[in-house]
Amino acid sequence: MSNGYNENDYKWINEILLYPQKLEKRLDYLEDTSSIKVPGDPIEKVIFQDKAKKAIRKVAQNRGHMLMVGKPGTGKSLLAGMFKDVLERSIGDYIRPKKAIAAYPGKDSNHVRFAYEHPERIDKYLKDLRAEIEEAKQSIEEFSLADLIASVRKVKKFLIWGACLSIIGGIYFPPLFIVTGLAGIGSIFMFMQENNHKVQEKIQRESLQGMILSVKHIEDMVPELLYDPRKDKDLMVNVSEPNSKNMKGGFLHDPYQSGKLQTPIHKRAYLGAHAKAPIIYIDELKTLVKTRYMYSLFEIMQNKRYMLEGGTNTGSGAADRSENHLKADNIIIACCNHDTLIHLQEEGDGAFLSRIEDKGEIIEMETSVPETADNVKQVAQYIKQEILNLEQEFERTWGKVFEKEGNAGVRERSEKIYGKKLPPDYKLTVRDFSRNAVTEIIKELRCRSSDGKLSCILRPINGILKTAELEAIIDNSEFVEPKHIRTALEEHLSLEGAVSVEIIQQKKDLKKYITSMTDSIGYVVGLAVIHSRSSGQMFGQPLPIHCQINTGGSDIITAPGKIGDIAKAAAQNVRASIKRLMRKIEAPYVCCEMHIEYVQAHGGIEGDSASVAMDIGLISDYIQHPVNQKFGITGSLTGDIILAVGGVTEKIRSIMDINLTMEGACIPWQNKYDIEPLLVNMESEYIQLDDVPGIRIYRSDDRKDPFDIYFCKTKYNAYRILMGLNKSEVEAKMVERSRKDLEFTKQVKCEYEH
Repeated sequence: MSNGYNENDYKWINEILLYPQKLEKRLDYLEDTSSIKVPGDPIEKVIFQDKAKKAIRKVAQNRGHMLMVGKPGTGKSLLAGMFKDVLERSIGDYIRPKKAIAAYPGKDSNHVRFAYEHPERIDKYLKDLRAEIEEAKQSIEEFSLADLIASVRKVKKFLIWGACLSIIGGIYFPPLFIVTGLAGIGSIFMFMQENNHKVQEKIQRESLQGMILSVKHIEDMVPELLYDPRKDKDLMVNVSEPNSKNMKGGFLHDPYQSGKLQTPIHKRAYLGAHAKAPIIYIDELKTLVKTRYMYSLFEIMQNKRYMLEGGTNTGSGAADRSENHLKADNIIIACCNHDTLIHLQEEGDGAFLSRIEDKGEIIEMETSVPETADNVKQVAQYIKQEILNLEQEFERTWGKVFEKEGNAGVRERSEKIYGKKLPPDYKLTVRDFSRNAVTEIIKELRCRSSDGKLSCILRPINGILKTAELEAIIDNSEFVEPKHIRTALEEHLSLEGAVSVEIIQQKKDLKKYITSMTDSIGYVVGLAVIHSRSSGQMFGQPLPIHCQINTGGSDIITAPGKIGDIAKAAAQNVRASIKRLMRKIEAPYVCCEMHIEYVQAHGGIEGDSASVAMDIGLISDYIQHPVNQKFGITGSLTGDIILAVGGVTEKIRSIMDINLTMEGACIPWQNKYDIEPLLVNMESEYIQLDDVPGIRIYRSDDRKDPFDIYFCKTKYNAYRILMGLNKSEVEAKMVERSRKDLEFTKQVKCEYEH
């Protein structure tokens, strides 16, 4: 097998050095983002997702369903909103419901019927009906005995006056006291008669309440308007947690269930998204699986109608039902991640996916795209769009302050926020990005991806752009410059990124301590990454590894600790590779116990990117030759070949800190393009050690603090860089060690036998 490089290989490395100039040329059409025009088509405001945008236009034309599959931050929610805007502008007036939905009593108290009618007709009908009911209320005359009570009261008063006058006359003419007695008795009788009439009037009025109740019964029969298209004008409704209540609708609980006070069923009914919204957007399809609404959605998507039903079998309203169907001709727009997609493929043999494909498309969102000239322009457009969004936010927050108090008032209030004096000419206005600042964002997108591609996970970048804007505003800079971007990147670390920074700080001291306390035999600096679940970003960190080979004992390899299955398999592959090499060079093989330790990797290790580092550590210990501790290495070892791994850009960037005292790294040849973003705004040059090509990056001005990156095709290239030995030297030392081990084991065996 050839371990050398051909002439084209060296040309490719020199071409990589030209990457900053190539990127600069792709952006030579702009000096800053002020010249960029944002497209008027809402779909074109979503960058990178060309395949998804094309599919959305087809789905909008056919009025079909759509499922977008991809990682968070790739623009799924944004595309759903753009889909609604496109339909709104094109055929929104045709797909928007025109008829209102009214409910009225069914065959009994547990059934309801629905009617579709133009809202103006329903308004007129309900208005006329309520007017007639009000007239019926007013037509009921109130029972009254007021005239009879008034005449009795007059007689009573006359008798009382007669009794009083007869008392006065009786003083002078005693026989008049007889008249007093008769008048008193008469007035008492009239008083009793008056009260009797009042009681009779009250009884009669209460008995007439039945007539009023009959009017309430008529009111309970009045239809209820459940949906008015004049008020609900939005084409799309966002359902975060789909279930029977918010998707279908239902019946409210009635606290007055007896005594003729109960609420009629049609007045307790309410409608869900299916009956009201032309477009239903389900932001996370995993919630649909959790709430067990999947099969109900199947049926509704198939039949385009459904019956409204009550609650659970034992709950309130369990017997409530509709007598006729509600229409449900909805467009379903849903989003999910890949783990949910796997579940959907297995659930019901992919029934949901088949229904989506029958009437629409399943769209795979891009997580990364090639760095083409067009995609570079889209990055600049994306930055301009975020600048305009921030300008609108400033207007909403500070518009009234600026209108009343001007720039001086905004500056004074901003000083209270920042806790320091701001320049007299401070203005809270957005700044455009300079060309170099745009290249810095492109560099960051490249670092967050691999294989010469730009990351499509843009949501975390939004915060970086806003923070960079605020930094430029505080500096009172004319444009946002690369230094503002770098400051924003330092501030916008995810939880995993903050943990990674802490680990790197710890690894600095650990690495220095190991180097000072050991002879560097069996020790190698591997490179690892931490993946952020929230942002999708990778954070590199050094991974010290210690390896030992002990002659005799069990012919096994051990890697204790929290090691994943792939990492364990990688260790077994390394053991097989070493045994194969020993057979190839005809070195006598003696049983060896191999031991691999990931030094203080308490969080666990998974993946095969440390397999070449394990091989070098084991070989170093076997031939008792030190490994250069100022160089890191990463790569997947298959036989003698080093294959590509992920996160190389971040791995290298993590050890380029001058304080870490690292001087370089070895990476797989296939990962050569992952070095390109590290060359932006940095001086670099081509280097070569024997036949291994590399790139030297100067981390400080005046070409100081060089950092060498070598591109290795085989493990022998890595041996040359990290141990200073070529292939023949390594093999010779292995043969020598193997023979010594064989002689030692023979000697021990003889001594044991004698």
